[in-house]
Amino acid sequence: MQISMKCSVAVHCLIFIHEAKGIAKVTSNLLAQSTGCNPVVIRNVISGLKKAGLITVARGTGGAELSAEPSEITLYQIYSALEPDGLSELIGIHACQGRTCPIAQNIGYVLQKPYHQIEDAIRQTMESITLQSMIDDFHQLVQKTD
Repeated sequence: MQISMKCSVAVHCLIFIHEAKGIAKVTSNLLAQSTGCNPVVIRNVISGLKKAGLITVARGTGGAELSAEPSEITLYQIYSALEPDGLSELIGIHACQGRTCPIAQNIGYVLQKPYHQIEDAIRQTMESITLQSMIDDFHQLVQKTD
């Protein structure tokens, strides 16, 4: 069970965008340097965040900005922007339909309820974490190293 690294890259980019406001124009090349990711990966992440309405990107020469206050952006929104079906695919059920075994015939139904409970718990937790709380954590870590 793993949440794709796209989410951590997106959070990295969003914190960078927030921190660079008024200091530098944030481009995919600048984000690629910061994240260590290929600029094509960054452009895909930025595209997903833009489609979800979390950022705006100036036409032409670029320059990304947050579309809302960091306190209004949740980790779940960020994750969903990049992995729309991610939670429902987080835990899979092995294929065993068509077998004569009664357990094999019903395991999908048996697991459906607990898996939905797990998905709901993850969603609720991710919705309770804001970009602002992650920015605050970042600032605390930076202050400790200064």
